[in-house]
Amino acid sequence: MTAPNPPAVQLYTLRDRLAQDRAATLRAVAGLGYRAVEPFDVVTDPAGLRADLDAAGLTVCSVHAPALDPDTRDAAFAGATTVGADTVIVPFQPPERFLDAAALRDLAADLNAAAAAARRRGLRLGYHNHDFELSTRIDGRPALEALVDLLDPDVLLEVDVYWAAVGGVAAPPLLERLGDRARYLHVKDGPVNREEPMTAVGSGRMPIARVLAASRAEWHIVELDHCAGDVLTAVGDSLDWLVRNDLAGVGEA
Repeated sequence: MTAPNPPAVQLYTLRDRLAQDRAATLRAVAGLGYRAVEPFDVVTDPAGLRADLDAAGLTVCSVHAPALDPDTRDAAFAGATTVGADTVIVPFQPPERFLDAAALRDLAADLNAAAAAARRRGLRLGYHNHDFELSTRIDGRPALEALVDLLDPDVLLEVDVYWAAVGGVAAPPLLERLGDRARYLHVKDGPVNREEPMTAVGSGRMPIARVLAASRAEWHIVELDHCAGDVLTAVGDSLDWLVRNDLAGVGEA
């Protein structure tokens, strides 16, 4: 696989700022040096979002959208297309869908059906993990890895390396085992527990350099679910640290 694209940022990180002034927030993201983003809502106002992204000079690497529910799937796919994405990521499924082999088979069937619907729209489908998909074991293996065996070959993973670590699975060997299946990464840092806020990439306990060395992903996407300080500063510091340590380039996405 070729070198990954310049880092993107997951817009959920900046959700409070976006709610206040979306256009200004996107301009600020571009001003930090990012060239791509991952939106988390392409259903509410996709045309307006696309206009603000274009004005800021930002492209879209992928989107988070409710693609498993047939009632929301068409709107999710249409929104993804409107903002210029070719990949739709299912951002969450409840922990009970990973409790045992039968539940996992049902989830895989739903993901495969959604992926088939996405293909008909010219889109790819992926799944994004939290911690419980790694802490839960199916036949002695992390449930996320067991899920992969049940998915159609073109269903990809967006591996959240921080939540994997919180779930008790080290990210570098996980990424090596997943190989090309992990096409997107959420890159984040912090104290590696559920309770405390996350930090700028490079200032926490995650072995970011080793994580990225193990990655074969197309996109590395900075995200902070919660941040103790100014979140825009942390997003900028994250990119600065990645570039300064030769872990990312900056340029056209």
